[in-house]
Amino acid sequence: MFENYPDVVRPLQLCQMLQIGRTKMYHLIHSGTIPSRKIGGNYFIRKVDVIHFLRENK
Repeated sequence: MFENYPDVVRPLQLCQMLQIGRTKMYHLIHSGTIPSRKIGGNYFIRKVDVIHFLRENK
């Protein structure tokens, strides 16, 4: 699943993966629904966390 994406994705890649908009994406990140790390001003999301989110929210 998501073979074309790196192991760690950026927010806009997350939007593409889940086919959602920026507002929904930031809600998922800020609420902790999808774990992320903020380094400087940049968010980083592990691909395995995205897959886990999808499996848990079928």
